[in-house]
Amino acid sequence: MSDAAAVVDDLREESDELDVLVSALELDRWRGPTPAEGWTVAHQIAHLAWTDEVALLAATEPDRFGDEVAKALAAPEAFVDEAAEALVAAHAPDALLARWRDGRQRLDKVLRDAPAGTRIPWYGPPMSVASMATARLMETWAHGQDIADALGATRTPTARLRHVARIGVRARNYAYAVRGITAPSEEFRVELRTTEDELIAYGPESATQRVTGPLLDFCLLVTQRAHRTDLAVTAEGRDADQWLSIAQAFAGPPGPGRLPRAERDGLR
Repeated sequence: MSDAAAVVDDLREESDELDVLVSALELDRWRGPTPAEGWTVAHQIAHLAWTDEVALLAATEPDRFGDEVAKALAAPEAFVDEAAEALVAAHAPDALLARWRDGRQRLDKVLRDAPAGTRIPWYGPPMSVASMATARLMETWAHGQDIADALGATRTPTARLRHVARIGVRARNYAYAVRGITAPSEEFRVELRTTEDELIAYGPESATQRVTGPLLDFCLLVTQRAHRTDLAVTAEGRDADQWLSIAQAFAGPPGPGRLPRAERDGLR
């Protein structure tokens, strides 16, 4: 099995797990708020459906995908919200769920059938098939976390979190760039522990700038699904400390992130 096929398998499993979480929801739960301001559970699924469809367009009709890039450049702060809102307005929850299922199944086939060496255009540099599948998995997991938090559900961490962590590490310099900050030239060492106490490491062992912590917590950090103060991720070195305050695994403008738990509780 190729590396790309393995990631596509994991993407399918991540999507199927989220599907189980939302498929039996009653209408009022679909309309309920999630931690993303202004987004309901329906908006979260709409966003995943839209992004899968845009990825499919990029892989199959790159010229038409260029029109989507133009829309993003014209309204960088609004185009994602507007796309989600349009789908929510157009579809009842059952139809929205069906659309997400159809889009992700079609994307699954296209990614599996793509010739070796395929590069897919995206909102940044073109991506390999494995990278596209990794990005889709990261988003599915992150928006799935929003939904789980909204429903009061606890998800069991899986080995698929390795993909989320990897894209978070690889996006280090991007997090600086979107904020207009020059990224450090030195590589960082990142050491993460799974729930089974397995070590996952990135970067040279000799690096003086170091990040350590649980794999799950690091994934919550780089997807901005929890505030740094609520996570057991630590930094050694000034540059590593700065990175943990701005890290993002997703493309686009810096997100607002989440408030610290104590502050959220104080607002209730």
